[in-house]
Amino acid sequence: MRVHVLGAAAGGGFPQWNCNCPNCDGLRKGTLRATARTQSSIVVSADGVDWVLFNASPDILAQIRAFPALQPARALRDTGIRSVVLMDGQIDHTTGLLMLREGKQPLNIYCTDMVHEDMTTGNPLFTILGHFCGVNRQRIPIEAGNRFGVTGASPLEFTAVPLKSKAAPYSPHRDNPHDGDNIGMRIRDPRTGRSVFYAPGLGAIEPHLKPYLEEADCVMVDGTFWTDDEMVRLGISTKRARDIGHLPQSGPGGMIEVLQSLPAKRKILIHINNTNPILDEDSAERAELARAGIEVAFDGMDIEI
Repeated sequence: MRVHVLGAAAGGGFPQWNCNCPNCDGLRKGTLRATARTQSSIVVSADGVDWVLFNASPDILAQIRAFPALQPARALRDTGIRSVVLMDGQIDHTTGLLMLREGKQPLNIYCTDMVHEDMTTGNPLFTILGHFCGVNRQRIPIEAGNRFGVTGASPLEFTAVPLKSKAAPYSPHRDNPHDGDNIGMRIRDPRTGRSVFYAPGLGAIEPHLKPYLEEADCVMVDGTFWTDDEMVRLGISTKRARDIGHLPQSGPGGMIEVLQSLPAKRKILIHINNTNPILDEDSAERAELARAGIEVAFDGMDIEI
């Protein structure tokens, strides 16, 4: 099984178009040793030919240009993307669907019932796509232990895990969270028995989540913020990391502590906010991750599992 990181940043990318925080300013001026990143998305393949896209970011066209395996190569118009899996209904994970509207066949899109509701009401992207390529929606089951297959990814096995989170701002149930608003995903290759657990939006380590983390050979999880008050201290927002569904890396019970307790061979942070000091390759925070054996995802990162 192969996992390729198309984008490693949180919503807005890095640098963010309207942000002048120390990270974004330093990258633009060339005074910060860091690498630009597009908004988070990965693709997964069982054979290196057919790919499943996890989340469709607003940067999807640039991401396709950067990864030839997704580009047309078999017919006059085609793509290596066979299916799309939506982990939630957030705008930075769904807007890219509109860029895929020129397809000749309906898009195979896998999502939970809650995300389907968001995509047909508050942010009706599925309805809009119906006027172009159309949508072949497949339900993601979130009942415990319910495995399913995805078109274009055989023989890989997928298991969705509901995560504590908030629905998108335009969701009909924004202030009334439901299971299925946000999910993590275990992807297992039965040919090798190895698996990856992917959760770019992870607000808390709930009891039902621990077995999936402990059994994974590779863990790719929420790397949005270093501290809970990161945005508050910078004067960017009044909301803390946990308030918007992201477990910070540092401090008691933070992501570093969680990852250090796991046996996974590879532990990778993804969905990294532009304010996070780990983007600075010379920072003390980045050095702390390195000592803990934790990697920072980047656009173009390729992982064999």
